[in-house]
Amino acid sequence: MEYEKLSTGASIPVLGFGTYQLEKSDVADSIQGAIDAGYRHFDCAHIYGNEVEVGTALKNSGVKREDLFITSKVWNDDQGYDSTLKAFDKTLNDLQLDYLDLYLIHWPNEENFQLTLDTWKALEKIYADGKAKAIGVSNFSIEQLKEVFDMAKVKPMVNQIERHPFKTQIELSKFDTDNDILNEGYSPIGHGHLVLEDETINKIAKAHNKSAAQVVLRWQIDEGFVIFPKSSNIDHVKANIDIFDFELTKDEIKKIDALDQNKHLNYDN
Repeated sequence: MEYEKLSTGASIPVLGFGTYQLEKSDVADSIQGAIDAGYRHFDCAHIYGNEVEVGTALKNSGVKREDLFITSKVWNDDQGYDSTLKAFDKTLNDLQLDYLDLYLIHWPNEENFQLTLDTWKALEKIYADGKAKAIGVSNFSIEQLKEVFDMAKVKPMVNQIERHPFKTQIELSKFDTDNDILNEGYSPIGHGHLVLEDETINKIAKAHNKSAAQVVLRWQIDEGFVIFPKSSNIDHVKANIDIFDFELTKDEIKKIDALDQNKHLNYDN
């Protein structure tokens, strides 16, 4: 495993396991399979509806708490100071944890951004109380981050954004880096059939004797992103972590960067 550094100095595994759309009935086997394959970083959220099951699976995994990196997020309906604190306590209880390694605002409130700013104040309290070792945001634009900067006592440490070869987010990710915000990328291979059939990516994969998915995940990491592909297929789970025995050349990275279409494959920011 390789690691990036948060602005706090804490290490975060660059490859995690995503729990989005992971069915409750599949959680125990999927989490244990990921643990056995070497994953120690798990990306969760209240809205995923499976935090109770994820918490139980992690507790039963046999891995020490200090060896895990666990993220969760406050959902839109729970934004606001008091409601965020309440939502955080529920997530902590559901996951059966004493603290989170990272807690994020899942989405900015476009209609009432003041509510999002109040939510950030709640995250600052959670951080000050030691209940989350780091705090950050997800799906925030440069303009929204600047609004947070204007009122924050603690700046966001992470911005989790959609990121894949068809949407490289160059400007936003550079802004994050320049402000000591670590970039995390969700949907790291996009919608597989769209990205993984690309001719450029497959040529690079052949040169490294790797799959197209492995090349895209390696590209993400080589460009400083923390990522967490999700799969309930154990073969894919194992293949996704088998990316630390090669690196892409600068030329290969440029060729993948050039695939950018500024194309959302998920919801718009």
